[in-house]
Amino acid sequence: MILEAVILHIRAGESAAFEAVFKQAVPIISSMKGFIQIELQKCMEVADQYLLLVQWETLEDHTQGFRGSPEYQEWRKLLHHFYEPFPVVEHYERIL
Repeated sequence: MILEAVILHIRAGESAAFEAVFKQAVPIISSMKGFIQIELQKCMEVADQYLLLVQWETLEDHTQGFRGSPEYQEWRKLLHHFYEPFPVVEHYERIL
């Protein structure tokens, strides 16, 4: 299992809209091969900041399968305009 971890900085004042659109986007990612689970957390200390955690069976399920798919283009259209700056995506593998 691979964990995709992303800190999302949302344009000021657009958090409510982002959350609504994100709920619409979840079925897109959850339908992808290798998808296990998604979690979105809102930061309590920093306004308009979120933590996105997505579990994938393999790194390639995310980096090649999802990102190389037409579904990713739909995901991108729905969500990417909310980010400022554009987020850094990191992948982790469980040790313990």
